This record gives sequence, structure tokens and C-alpha cells, in this order.
Amino acid sequence: MLVTGATDGLGKALATELARAGATVLVHGRDNDRGHATLAEITKATSSDRLRWYRADLAHLDQVRDLAAAVAADSPRLDALVSNAGIGTSPGGRQESAEGIELRFAVNYLAGYLLTRLLLPTLRSSAPARIVQVSSAGQAPIDLTT
Repeated sequence: MLVTGATDGLGKALATELARAGATVLVHGRDNDRGHATLAEITKATSSDRLRWYRADLAHLDQVRDLAAAVAADSPRLDALVSNAGIGTSPGGRQESAEGIELRFAVNYLAGYLLTRLLLPTLRSSAPARIVQVSSAGQAPIDLTT
């Protein structure tokens, strides 16, 4: 089961519970140090040896493509994709991704959609697999005017 945004908050709690239940959990995040710390923490809490770390910054769509390719290559079976990663508002106003896309739109919408589309063949061959899209009350309107 792949859980994006699994180094903090809901994603981390879900990854921990899935590991506790015996699932192989593919833990995703954008920071290697936090990722390895999360794996150590989940391992300590659950005694699971079925955890794998995947680093990708979802603000870069090329990294989303690389993440999908790595997961598909490493895991011929994928029972669930939990698309949990996201970013909230920022007081600085509009920000853009490396590709020049409004940052929240790139991370919260496009990255999840692209990852799902790229992993769909693996998910379909693993039927009855599940796709879970997580959203947050912390979302704010996106400025797509500029």
C-alpha cells in the first residue's frame, strides 16, 4: 500500500496502522531525513519489517513520474494508493512549482492525478485494489489568474 505524504500527520498515522495490521507499506515523502526517521519510528512502534521509503517532491511532476516508475518496478502488486500528500495555504500569496504551475494546484491536484494515472495499470492488475484521495478542510482557493 502506497501512502503519499506519510512522514507527518494523517499519512504517518495511517502508515503506522497499516504496518501494525501487517501490510507492506510504501512510505512516501519529500525529505530523506524525515523519511528515514519515519521508517525508524514506525518500525519501533509496530515491529514491521515490511516498510519501504520513496522520496519524491510532488511539486515536480518529473519526480511524480519517477515515483510511479519506482513503485511499479518494485511492487508488481499494489493493493491501495492513498493519495494523502498536500500543502495548505501560505501567507506569501501565489507560489509556482518548478514547471510554472500554481504550487497548490500542482501538488494537491495534478500530482495526485498523474500518480494515479501512472499507477493505474498496476492497481488494475492487483484488483480489487483501492484508490483513496484525501482532502483537507485547510484548503484555500487557488489563484489561477496569473
